[in-house]
Amino acid sequence: MSTVGQIERETQDRVVKLFRNTLRYDYLGNWEEREDNCNIEGAYLRPFLQEQGYSDTLINRALYELTRWRVTRPRACMTSTKRCTAFSATA
Repeated sequence: MSTVGQIERETQDRVVKLFRNTLRYDYLGNWEEREDNCNIEGAYLRPFLQEQGYSDTLINRALYELTRWRVTRPRACMTSTKRCTAFSATA
């Protein structure tokens, strides 16, 4: 791993620690090599939004718009990231 890669990994580890320990997020692991890795995970986002009280209509619309944005603007959305760390809100 290059020096830049090592520094990036250390930074990512600090961010993971912040999210887990301070913000109390569940760490779902490093998804860098995960099959069908995507930055919009409807299977996780939908139940979270339902727990927050959003209607299915609004959730469907939000997922549609996020997916559309990801497909039409892949560079902005960074759909082909090499490193992806997934979190899930617990609070």
